[in-house]
Amino acid sequence: MSEEMDKGFTDGPDYLQSLDRALMVIRAFNESAQMSQSELADATGLSRAVVRRVLLTLKYLGYARQSGRQFSLSPRILDLGFSYLSALPITEIALPFMEDLVRRVHESCSMSVLDGADIVYVQRVAARKVMAVTLGVGARLPAHCSSMGRVLLAGQPDAVLDEWLAGAEVRPRTDLTITDKVQLRQEIMKVRVQGYAYVQEELERGLCSLAVPVKDRSGRVQAALNFAMPYAEGTRERAVTTLVPALREASALIERSLAAIST
Repeated sequence: MSEEMDKGFTDGPDYLQSLDRALMVIRAFNESAQMSQSELADATGLSRAVVRRVLLTLKYLGYARQSGRQFSLSPRILDLGFSYLSALPITEIALPFMEDLVRRVHESCSMSVLDGADIVYVQRVAARKVMAVTLGVGARLPAHCSSMGRVLLAGQPDAVLDEWLAGAEVRPRTDLTITDKVQLRQEIMKVRVQGYAYVQEELERGLCSLAVPVKDRSGRVQAALNFAMPYAEGTRERAVTTLVPALREASALIERSLAAIST
């Protein structure tokens, strides 16, 4: 059961326990591509009998496969995620602008949205480079130490941001990760003022990233657009002087297109 779920709701007539349990089993596969019933029971806290029923149902519906005692999710599980993406017009609207941006700047470009403590990649265009950050649609990263996460958090109302910070587990990913919540809030406020986020080696050593917001007609932040690249001397200067304007230009074009379809 999700930690964010209202405990009172689970006691009411609208709560469907079987669905909750099925989703717990599906999410457990984030830890490993193949898992046994006992491993899934340990990962979810559910009984082996419940896990077995969930797995056999997923298998019958075509969402899981079995090889001996090992189970894995099938490609059909992607349909669940793509249903969300297909209902999110911003991803298709953004794609041609992101492709043009990558051709001009030669850096991989990604778009994400905020989901609880994480950001989730909803669109990505990879640059043809020997060394590149390999993250695809559906990938999740912690919001507190990623450039897109800080941009998305900066776009939240103060009350929502403070609630997020109060409940967040701000864990270090490197020795440079900001884990003090007061300092993190200051960084997020800085992002709000300057209109972009630059994060250097907080998520992973040797990696830096840069992000700007994508807003709807009312000015609310809907998504974040970013570049991620290996860190080297001079990267920050290039990011601020060259890449920020390029990202802002692409973001403005996406926002204009979003406004056009919503009129």
